[in-house]
Amino acid sequence: MATSPAGPPPPADGLLSAARRNLRELAHGLSHASHPPTPLFADSPRRWLRLLPYVVVVALTAVLLPVTIVVLTDGYGLSGGVAGALAVGQAAPLLMLVHRPLQAWWIIFAFDVLGALLVQPDRQEALWPWPAPVIVGHLFVLLALGLRERRHTLIGVWLVIGAAGQLLHLLVPSREGGGGLLLFVLGAPVLVIGAAVRERSEAQRLLVEQETISEAERARRTLLEERARIARELHDVVAHHMSVITVQADSAPYRIGGLSDEARAEFASIAAGARESLGEMRRLLSVLRSDGSRGELAPQPGLDRLQQLVEATVRAGVPAELSLAADVRDAVERGGVPQTVDLSAYRIVQEALANVVRHAPGARTRVSVTARDGRLTVLVVNDRAREPGAPLEVSGTGHGLVGMRERVRLTGGTLDTGPLPDGGFRVAARLPLPPDRPPAASVNPEDS
Repeated sequence: MATSPAGPPPPADGLLSAARRNLRELAHGLSHASHPPTPLFADSPRRWLRLLPYVVVVALTAVLLPVTIVVLTDGYGLSGGVAGALAVGQAAPLLMLVHRPLQAWWIIFAFDVLGALLVQPDRQEALWPWPAPVIVGHLFVLLALGLRERRHTLIGVWLVIGAAGQLLHLLVPSREGGGGLLLFVLGAPVLVIGAAVRERSEAQRLLVEQETISEAERARRTLLEERARIARELHDVVAHHMSVITVQADSAPYRIGGLSDEARAEFASIAAGARESLGEMRRLLSVLRSDGSRGELAPQPGLDRLQQLVEATVRAGVPAELSLAADVRDAVERGGVPQTVDLSAYRIVQEALANVVRHAPGARTRVSVTARDGRLTVLVVNDRAREPGAPLEVSGTGHGLVGMRERVRLTGGTLDTGPLPDGGFRVAARLPLPPDRPPAASVNPEDS
């Protein structure tokens, strides 16, 4: 079987194209600043650090301007007017370093090159093409660039400085001096130091942002977990009422005499709809209970089990006491407290006591449940911890406080939490109670 000859290999990205690409990046970095013209250290919370760059550039300009004039007139033979003009061009743009260091470098560099072409060193040991004040000023410019610009810009600036020094030596071979090489060598570590500080600050900023995002994700995951837990418990409450509807609809034809065929069909339709709703809820519950736990199938607790909860807390080392008002006991016994409120009140007390055990071990704790003005008030107050414990997070990232808030929101109540002046902590929840109503009909547990 004949095979066709292989075609030519695709053109590779050779050294020439890579060099052109890098040159384009360097040119773009030299002509475009990589940051907005915001002041250096503008985001710092310390006022003195925000003012420090201005103080430095003003002091640097005030020192270099007269020194440059003196050096150019005494050591390089320039007249006072020419030396003053060059000094202004080389020193005054230093005031731009706080906002626009790259633009300041271009201005200073242009005047440095012009000065190198005009000066005539009177002494053999004088630096050329960059006098000593030029080198000092340039090093501060390079440091400001390192703190603000990208790597491509810094490399481009460094290479331009080195190339300019060598080119000036080639154009004027009669002049000698190590200023060009000295600035090129000293500029490298200054740029590296500035870039290292900038990248470290950038890494710290990104780390803080990532920690903030992670904290927000943890809080969101905690909230979703609590809502799923509440949904699982709410299923049991709603399933009870749906079971009551099913039993009442099925038994209505036998309990009520003289029903028409239409009424019997209506009751049968109600019972069928209730059974279908129960089936849908069970399927939803199977998704929420993804861990396969069977312990949650037990009857949900309520206010009648608060005494057992407090006793368990006492056994855990927390001296706790319970005050349950008589009218609350009566309402619980006759079914006057809705199951959602009953369960939410129990869970709020449970979470509050768990927080005491974790964050204030050994603190005396008082639990009070009262009913007044159509509201059930749950109050849990603990004293200062007798031994140090983990600080309680009151910002809403702990499971306990998130669970309390979600349960109070479910019932339409209010929640008030916060530290006390004596070092303790208070949790106060107010849950609405419905008007007095007859107790719910009993239901066969097998139907739920």
